[in-house]
Amino acid sequence: MKKKNSPLIDIKIQSEDFDVTKENKKLHNNQPGAIVNFVGIVRGVDEKKNETIDSLSLEHYPGMTELEIENIVKESCQRWDISAVTVIHRIGKLLPSDQIVFVGVASKHRQNAFDGCNFVMDWLKTKAPFWKVEENKNKKKWVEFNSLDNDATKKWKT
Repeated sequence: MKKKNSPLIDIKIQSEDFDVTKENKKLHNNQPGAIVNFVGIVRGVDEKKNETIDSLSLEHYPGMTELEIENIVKESCQRWDISAVTVIHRIGKLLPSDQIVFVGVASKHRQNAFDGCNFVMDWLKTKAPFWKVEENKNKKKWVEFNSLDNDATKKWKT
């Protein structure tokens, strides 16, 4: 029986922007057959209130955040044949249309990459300790937990 190689895992929490092309090149170095990405973008509108959002500030719990993301990524690697995973999440003050999160998953086969990326993103939204504050016209408000994000994780429970 052939032993499964350990996937390459790269997790970064940073204020700087990221370059999707560069991140995909790193994932490609592991010679996958497929790379699937998710890139989250800061919205400029609060859809519930139909109000503009001037900025979004993100805070996290250093050490704990990376550990929780690592646990999510490791579980995805146990479920699917994945060769590499990169997760980059930005913190600090971001403006509408700024990139906020990158999840890249490489695998020999596309379905593993799609499922792994979807799994990581669903759990990242619900388990990783990030706090968001929206600012609009000099008023700040904490972003509330979205029950739809929680509902999305139900498909992964075994």
